Amino acid sequence: MLKQLSIFAENKRGTMTKLTGILAREGINILGSVTNDSAEYGIVRMIVTEPEKAYEALKEDGWICRLTDVIGVEITDEVGQLNKLLQAIEFSCISVDYIYLSFDRETARPVIIFHTEDVQELESSLSFQGYQVR
Repeated sequence: MLKQLSIFAENKRGTMTKLTGILAREGINILGSVTNDSAEYGIVRMIVTEPEKAYEALKEDGWICRLTDVIGVEITDEVGQLNKLLQAIEFSCISVDYIYLSFDRETARPVIIFHTEDVQELESSLSFQGYQVR
């Protein structure tokens, strides 16, 4: 299981630069991210090397953020592998709220990040089906 950092950020020029500047200053690497925005605010979701340290640094700087449990599943970079993984999740009858892509820098393989209300159940089901779950 991984910890995802979710940051509520104002949708204006320079916001991402400020956010990434704090992480850079703290020596924290961004391993994967996705941004969902609206007219005024957005949610930046990230997998980072030191989630608790990132959380504390951002909170100290006044950002609204939280840590959430998510699952990472490494797959091979081949046609149909994501579909195969999604079929395995469908087989488990667990609803997924959202997914996004990251990469394992050591293996150079894609890591699919999943958020669900049933994190432990999904982790157990995918492990049982032979997937490498993080």
